[in-house]
Amino acid sequence: MWLKKQIPNMITLLNLLCGCIAVILAVQNNLVLAAMFVMLGIGFDFFDGFAARILLVQSELGLQLDSLADMVTSGLVPGVVMFQLLARTQKTVSRTVFDSWGFDQNLTSIEMPYIAFTGLLITLASAYRLAKFNIDTRQTTSFIGLPTPANTLLIVSLPLILSFQSTEWIANLLDNPWFLIVLTLLSSYLLNAEIPLFSLKFKSWGFAENKVRYFFIILMLLLLVFLQFIAIPCIIIVYVLMSLLFRERSPK
Repeated sequence: MWLKKQIPNMITLLNLLCGCIAVILAVQNNLVLAAMFVMLGIGFDFFDGFAARILLVQSELGLQLDSLADMVTSGLVPGVVMFQLLARTQKTVSRTVFDSWGFDQNLTSIEMPYIAFTGLLITLASAYRLAKFNIDTRQTTSFIGLPTPANTLLIVSLPLILSFQSTEWIANLLDNPWFLIVLTLLSSYLLNAEIPLFSLKFKSWGFAENKVRYFFIILMLLLLVFLQFIAIPCIIIVYVLMSLLFRERSPK
């Protein structure tokens, strides 16, 4: 019985492991591989809750552990990725000096554009959202504000698009620091906005009560097939718009 209870927690820890690896890769500016580990971690994040419900072993420990893992994979990583994207627009390679491991270095000697630190607002907004989610009883069957995994997929899709589907206008857009700053502020706002968004958690498989979810999943798959990585920001936009058009009543 003890091992059965730990299965979802083990899956959550795999999410955390993927997030830690993604952080290291993002700091090294290997954003494509970091994005891959983030997606793997988000996959584990989905299946830990699924496993807990199937095995009937949902617990307060699992809830807290899940938020801690999400803080790394879906909080710290997107902030670092945005930091690197903003640093890239300044034509400066961000790096930290570890030569002496002493205190003789100061911030002015580290070659990084300070505008890039704006990207870490995503990490702060994600932390606030995750803390709020744990005590918000309205979010048991739906969400209030954009979930951190969805926001993270939006951010980490940018280096994937830039690497595999870049066109001149995309390259110019993602090379514009003001676009990235506006995107950072918008995503930070959406994480904590009082906007009701539907969840993809199914209580039953009936079509009538899940038609919005089924339609969204079909549309999401079609977008991924035809648009590939560009589909990811499109899916997030569609998700928000569909949630606003087909609002579900939150439990009282």
